[in-house]
Amino acid sequence: MTPQQQTWSLFAGIGAILVVASLIGWVLKLTVAKHAPHPTIDNLNARIKAWWVMVGVIGFAFLFGRPGVTLLFLFISFAALREFMTLTYTRSADYLALTAGFFFVLPVQYALVYTGWYGLYSIFIPVYAFLLLPILEVAAGDTRRFLERTAKMQWGLMISVFCLSHVPALLTLDIPGYEGRNLLLIAFLVVVVQSSDVLQYVWGKLFGKTKLAPEVSPSKTVEGLVGGVASATAIGAALWWITPFSPWQAALMALAINVMGFFGGLVLSAIKRDRGVKDWGHMIEGHGGMLDRLDSVVFAAPVFFHLTRYFWT
Repeated sequence: MTPQQQTWSLFAGIGAILVVASLIGWVLKLTVAKHAPHPTIDNLNARIKAWWVMVGVIGFAFLFGRPGVTLLFLFISFAALREFMTLTYTRSADYLALTAGFFFVLPVQYALVYTGWYGLYSIFIPVYAFLLLPILEVAAGDTRRFLERTAKMQWGLMISVFCLSHVPALLTLDIPGYEGRNLLLIAFLVVVVQSSDVLQYVWGKLFGKTKLAPEVSPSKTVEGLVGGVASATAIGAALWWITPFSPWQAALMALAINVMGFFGGLVLSAIKRDRGVKDWGHMIEGHGGMLDRLDSVVFAAPVFFHLTRYFWT
């Protein structure tokens, strides 16, 4: 099967699943909710609609290959960074550092990723941007809550730009015998991690009793975590055919990114609780903001990238 055929087969399968999910949501709304407001069913249907949009956007970007995917995630990082910085404390003296973050650091990071300059894009933000931002801050001469303001901007770039840029960076990996198929690595990462999110929600709603971290994320349960991660790991193993991994390797990779995805969601939930908000934004109906949808991908992407690069290139 050619890379194009594998890609279209995968998207056809995802489309079929979404059709079934949409039908189930419609039947539940008709029979259980009887067209009346129902928080759980309405949330489920909103999530399904949002999934249709996201799959369509990703599929469209895939048509343009590496340039399309890189531009898509550059936009996603810009939106995510904007959400992050909107919820943080800033002062007028931060203008120069913020401008540098949005209009210099972010595009340079993605330009480096696009060109495949691993030696620089792997350290550009955690070294050079981390040093640049406090220099720009101190040049403004405002020391009020200086450490807090600088750290928030540094970690905004780390979470929203550096970590997410590892998704298109998968396209730069030279894997023997896997030439022309790197888009499928992105599909594997996104499908497995997002499936884990959805399945944790479903298992939690059906069987969840033991709260996992009630002060951080009240909806997360031990039963939801175990069921969701186990189910998504099985999905990852079943998708081994679109990866350079064997079935058991695909299962281990899926387990690793599912666990990291869970902790990513937990960490970003802790930040939201600290800021006193429920969602990062309102960009995506049923999912809040961009970071609400990609919180698990943020932590999973760098781990997936480096495991793949270390063991398969």
